[in-house]
Amino acid sequence: MVTSRQAAREQMMRDIVRVGREHLATVLPAELSLRAVARDIGVVPSALYRYVQDREALITLLIVDAYDELADEVDAAIAAASSRPHRERLEAAVLAVRAWAVREPSRFAMLYGTPVPGYTAPGDRTVGPGIRLALALAGLVEDAWRAGELRAVEAPGDPVVRADMERLREAYDFEMPVGNAARVYGLWSAVIGAILFDTFGHYAADTVTDPEAFLRAHTAGLADTVGL
Repeated sequence: MVTSRQAAREQMMRDIVRVGREHLATVLPAELSLRAVARDIGVVPSALYRYVQDREALITLLIVDAYDELADEVDAAIAAASSRPHRERLEAAVLAVRAWAVREPSRFAMLYGTPVPGYTAPGDRTVGPGIRLALALAGLVEDAWRAGELRAVEAPGDPVVRADMERLREAYDFEMPVGNAARVYGLWSAVIGAILFDTFGHYAADTVTDPEAFLRAHTAGLADTVGL
């Protein structure tokens, strides 16, 4: 049974996240102010400190919220495409990342752009949400392997890289070969890098005239790379 105090706390946390999101649309994470957030919620700053200790705690709260929202949308896109071939599921996942980034550029930049000066993300709070996107992409490729729709690719020649990838395979119970696991790890960074370029205008207008079409073509190449 949810008590009135619990309900009030949950509502306050939702308000903090909502207003924090609004502020991120106009200021950098390093410029977030608990006083400003409290003002826009309509409470005195001392009331807010009972829920969020300091600016770093607010940044952490907003990072976790952004990671989870992004991963939720990617999971939904993969589920909606579950009857389609795995290559098309990958495209659906990547396009879902792009759609969220285009809609939430400041939050996407907070996750994958320039680090916030003086802020160190607490691993116990952020690592789990932070790897959800990577695991969604990896899970899609793993499903293809178990369905017999993934070709094995060559394992990394460097023994250190191969050992790292073997460790990751064991940690996440992947059955795909180590070569595919390595390609999947690279897939994550390739997707994020391409969408960063797209979202923040790093493609010259006279080179890529349709960024979404280019991302689709790029994703098809990545699908080949990982063995789909």
